[in-house]
Amino acid sequence: MTVPATKPQFDAPSYLAWEAEQPEKHEYLDGEVFAMAGASESHVTLAGNLFMALRNHLRGSPCSVFISDMKLQVEADNAFFYPDVFVTCAESDRAHSHYKAAPSLVVEVLSPTTSAYDRGAKFAAYRKLPSLREYALVDTERLSIDLFRRDETGHWVLYPSEGGDTVEFASVGLNMPVEQLYEDVSTAEKRIAVE
Repeated sequence: MTVPATKPQFDAPSYLAWEAEQPEKHEYLDGEVFAMAGASESHVTLAGNLFMALRNHLRGSPCSVFISDMKLQVEADNAFFYPDVFVTCAESDRAHSHYKAAPSLVVEVLSPTTSAYDRGAKFAAYRKLPSLREYALVDTERLSIDLFRRDETGHWVLYPSEGGDTVEFASVGLNMPVEQLYEDVSTAEKRIAVE
């Protein structure tokens, strides 16, 4: 009788040691690793625009902004993710140089292959982070941001923003015109408006 091959399983410390030696990034979920694909120009530009706006806004504060190469631990799910952008103001995160665990804001820039996962299973994992106040999903195809904010009762409320709106990242006190976030990004909406 043949036994089917199984994927290698890692505990969290083994994953962190292994990941430090890999040329590509891998997310980790309860013992399994998943390779991350490269991103489009729009994806990278959107993440960069938001990182720069947050970095400038939070300069001199106790908060730190990270972009795509910093891991975020979700201990409740035994997971490590690479969010596109996130902010942590937690003193406890200063002790970890290769990952953080107490973000106040997490942003994922959507791509066609990850959109459902970012909206579903990944958001479900992020909601288990007690420190998380806001989760934003930025669309690469149109000027659209779905920002979810945890209210005082612990429920997540959607605050959508589109072209012409100002998105409010209340967790860090930043108001930003949607068009500023989409600067130098070619979306289907922008192409139609020009024609």
